[in-house]
Amino acid sequence: MRTGKCSDEQRAERRRADRERMETAARALLSTEGWKRWVKVRSTNGLARYSFGNQLLIALQRPDATYVAGFRAFLDLNRCVRKGERAIRILAPMTVHVRDPNAVEQHGTDEGETRRRTLFRAVSVFDVSQTEPLPGCEPVPLCPPSQPVEGDTHAHLLPALRCLAAELGYTIRHEALEGSADGWCDHDKHEIVVNESLSANAQVRITVHEIAHALGIGYTDYGRRRAEVLVDTVTFIVCGSVGLDTSGSSVPYIAGWGESGELDAIRGFAETIDQIARRIEDALAAGDAVEHESQIAA
Repeated sequence: MRTGKCSDEQRAERRRADRERMETAARALLSTEGWKRWVKVRSTNGLARYSFGNQLLIALQRPDATYVAGFRAFLDLNRCVRKGERAIRILAPMTVHVRDPNAVEQHGTDEGETRRRTLFRAVSVFDVSQTEPLPGCEPVPLCPPSQPVEGDTHAHLLPALRCLAAELGYTIRHEALEGSADGWCDHDKHEIVVNESLSANAQVRITVHEIAHALGIGYTDYGRRRAEVLVDTVTFIVCGSVGLDTSGSSVPYIAGWGESGELDAIRGFAETIDQIARRIEDALAAGDAVEHESQIAA
């Protein structure tokens, strides 16, 4: 008779398999295609909700993913996973209570002998391309349509970016610029300059780029070339996450950085990119929420 419980050996084997999947996903960053897969997945609307490790797992298993969620979450969105679709396996945190032998030994009592511990277990999620609308239901919109960088559709994001710059101690100045540079970040003056001749969407892109510099990706710590690749990647990700089409720009790749096998270094760069992108995305989301509330009040 099956009880549904796993033996210690089976649990250990599952943990080993989970660690192996994560290591394989991380090592994919060392290749050109692996890096591009992660950047594209990270820049897609909806996938910023997942941890950096789970982004790597999603990119490895489903490089064309656009919106990932669990089976029940899709039901709430009036969509159902098609029968026979292969799940994407990611890791979800799980809090358990474990016995603390030190407490028993010190106090000679069962009181307080348990402590909370966070473990991770593999769970199944799916991409929206693996679902279909529920019969008779209107699917909930998942992502806004992507807009070209030449337009003004994302002008409403500029105030949120100014607020974020102010939090960092920077002011943003717009002026007509000549030459090839459309903006820069002056760390000494704590000032960001953006070309006012650009469309509003292009100003959003440039401002995101320069704020990424202000958030710590400077030439002193990273060198000019490496810093520019990092902020270009942050910009690509943030713009993609808010539905701003930067497909005219190639996916930045840290050429040669990981080919020598320095996994810790390349993973550290990717984690830095993810963290800075999240900071900017959170600021933009907060700005959108404020604007929405003001519209309702009006």
